[in-house]
Amino acid sequence: MTKRAPDVRSARLSREEIDRNFADLHPPLRRPEALIAADRCYFCFDAPCTIACPTGIDIPAFIQKIRSDNIRGSARTILEENIMGGMCARVCPTEVLCEEACVRNTHEDKPVEIGLLQRYATDPVLAARTQLFERAPSTGKRAAVVGGGPAGLSCAHRLAMLGHDVVVFSRDDKPGGLNEYGIAAYKTVDDFAQSEVDYILAIGGIEVKNGVSIGEDVTLDSLCKDFDAVFVGVGLGSVNSLGLDDESLSGVESAIDYIAELRQTDDKSALPVGQNVVVVGGGMTAIDIAVQSKRLGAERVDIVYRRGPEQMGASEFERHLAQINGVTIHHWAAPRRLIGNDHVSGIEFERTKLGTEGRLTTTGETMRFAADVVFKAIGQRLADEPIGSSIETERGRIVVDDEQRTSLENVWAGGDCVLGGDDLTVSAVQHGKVAAISIDRHLTEDTAWPT
Repeated sequence: MTKRAPDVRSARLSREEIDRNFADLHPPLRRPEALIAADRCYFCFDAPCTIACPTGIDIPAFIQKIRSDNIRGSARTILEENIMGGMCARVCPTEVLCEEACVRNTHEDKPVEIGLLQRYATDPVLAARTQLFERAPSTGKRAAVVGGGPAGLSCAHRLAMLGHDVVVFSRDDKPGGLNEYGIAAYKTVDDFAQSEVDYILAIGGIEVKNGVSIGEDVTLDSLCKDFDAVFVGVGLGSVNSLGLDDESLSGVESAIDYIAELRQTDDKSALPVGQNVVVVGGGMTAIDIAVQSKRLGAERVDIVYRRGPEQMGASEFERHLAQINGVTIHHWAAPRRLIGNDHVSGIEFERTKLGTEGRLTTTGETMRFAADVVFKAIGQRLADEPIGSSIETERGRIVVDDEQRTSLENVWAGGDCVLGGDDLTVSAVQHGKVAAISIDRHLTEDTAWPT
């Protein structure tokens, strides 16, 4: 982020204050707390929490093993369905998935703390590098995985387990994708994202090539020629624009880019921070950048979203987190005009409402915010570089079937780049797993490609 504006500067807070602000959002459970939490589970036979989990983890089973102090067994139950169960325990919106489905989730009670229990089970295994899985005998088949994020690493790990050799092509300097570069720093402390990547790669049979971009350094056509199967998990590499004039003004920033910079810096107090920050958007990224700006010392942070709270991509928990951190959330307003000369000094919004057939319309009423930094957090799209001219896409995302197969023979895809996804780490992991199982069946049984 630029430092050209007088109100954008570093060291708004001391390093010690910032370290406290970026401590673990949900400290791990101690053993007595974990046992108490586990005892609250009813161990439902047709567990709705398991049904609600995108990766299908047998939640009552792993909680029962915690009660009997079988932590390794509990971790295996989790990781055999979700190899990124440690990260998902930290960032998964359990409040709208498994915990929302918990039968104890009533007005008189609260759900079982499934996310914290999942972390309790997986953290010791990951910290000790206890390898719970081993490779099958080599099949002699080679698969290329394009993208080093949750979908790609999940696919690579399962393929390696099944005996295939895998090469992961990651455009970043290190693998991990959004887990490494795009999640709020207070959700994943102590370099956990890379520790989890190291655990995944330790199974063997996976080669990672960093700094390699599809469409620039390699092409989909060349990968299809060189490998027996290709999985595309490139995420969404380009940020949507606000569609306003002067969007290139200094101080108008991508939230994703700034979060990545924050995650990679050794000294957060050295990052330039605005005094008055406005975030445009209503998803998890908007919350993450807003809260982190506040915790870095911004005096005022406003989130402005064009629809109502029920339509926000951020969960109720995340919205509450923003508010208790001093962030103000405004609804029913769309960006209209950026204000400033060399550097942004404000942004104007126009009030919105639902018109006929549920379409969003503007009312003519405007409001302005002073801003020395405006963050764009209105979603992403597939990067501009070509994935493949012949691959079928719709609304800017790759079309896949229920086995994650694309329109191209021997090419699968998953994660945020595919149509119909919900942009969650846990769903990306499931996509990678499903694709790997399909790839294995295709390579070992020589199944015909669907037409």
